Amino acid sequence: MIAIVDYGVGNLFSLCSSFNYIGKQVTVTGERAQLERADHILLPGVGAFADAAKKLRDSGLDQVLLEQAHKGKPIMGICLGMHMRFEESHEYGYHKGLGLIKGDIVPMQGRLPQELKIPHIGWNELHFKGEKHPIFRYLGEQECMYFVHSFFGVDCDENVIATTEYGIEMTAAVARGNVCGCQFHPEKSGEAGLNILRGFCDWEV
Repeated sequence: MIAIVDYGVGNLFSLCSSFNYIGKQVTVTGERAQLERADHILLPGVGAFADAAKKLRDSGLDQVLLEQAHKGKPIMGICLGMHMRFEESHEYGYHKGLGLIKGDIVPMQGRLPQELKIPHIGWNELHFKGEKHPIFRYLGEQECMYFVHSFFGVDCDENVIATTEYGIEMTAAVARGNVCGCQFHPEKSGEAGLNILRGFCDWEV
């Protein structure tokens, strides 16, 4: 069973529809017991880091995620859900993350060529780093994913499994042990995105 964490932040309907389309059993939950029983956990997220991190802490689900991560369960974050895996975020201030991925989340502002629009919205090609990670097992080369973001991960080179180009090379996906995350939205990325969700479901750590 795939558990999608419900903490009041995230594109839950699209994610559920995507998993249902590929024939995977999924439950949306904020209950500790269901997250403990799940085979895989997915942490979604849209909006502001500070608000999402507070909701996760207030619900106590931050500790559940840390416990399940340390037990070796495959856990994936999407967009803001990926950001919260990092050590800290500099999104309109300083905010502490879960610390499962080494590195920081920083704004694009001041780091991109001035002619590029922020937020970064649109389709961009993935570039795999090193040996292809298991979540990418069903992807070919030069696949494009759909991005919507104004912040991205830095100082995380040892955990980067894919990058993309938007004026500069940017982190597109990270992984450390049984924890991974995607900056882009697989659920909005057509068949290629569905193949990433298939890869996640079949990922055995």
